[in-house]
Amino acid sequence: RAAMCTGKCSKCIGITLFPLAVCAIVSNILLYFPNGQVLQLSEITDLVWFFHGILGAGILVILPAFMMLGAGGAGCCANRCGMLLSVILSVLGFAGGAYCVVISSLGLIGGPLCDTGDGEYLYPFRNDTLEDNYLFNQTTWSICKQPENVVLWNIILFSILLVIGVTEAILCFIQVINGLTGFICGTCMRRRK
Repeated sequence: RAAMCTGKCSKCIGITLFPLAVCAIVSNILLYFPNGQVLQLSEITDLVWFFHGILGAGILVILPAFMMLGAGGAGCCANRCGMLLSVILSVLGFAGGAYCVVISSLGLIGGPLCDTGDGEYLYPFRNDTLEDNYLFNQTTWSICKQPENVVLWNIILFSILLVIGVTEAILCFIQVINGLTGFICGTCMRRRK
């Protein structure tokens, strides 16, 4: 019976990261279409253009996920090079997840770009203090007239991306430790009676 299989752990983390990365990409794309509306490029919240869900929590996480599946796929015979490579790519994935967390946090704190009623798009919540932040005062959301429900749309999607980014960063960090263990000790240690 295997006492410790770092290969299986890699595979589990890899499988978990795929749906998270896909959700991050979809959530980031949805931020371009508040309330399902197609806007002018100049009417889309600036932080969306940092591609934190598409590139950060998406592509930069899919790469290590593929590697983890490869490193974990060979079971007990998985090579140490594969584990070392999975560590390097997991650091990349961790950075992608962390990048997504930072941009999503800024997106939540700063609020959306919207038309406050005079046809001019601006950021009505950008100068809020943390105590006075729009997130805790739902009555201020009605300031944004267009696009409809843009405040709620932004809050939900940036929050989803924040949670995904945190989860991915944690999983990639676990894989760094797991991969180093697999590289140093071999992917499987069998205990024979």
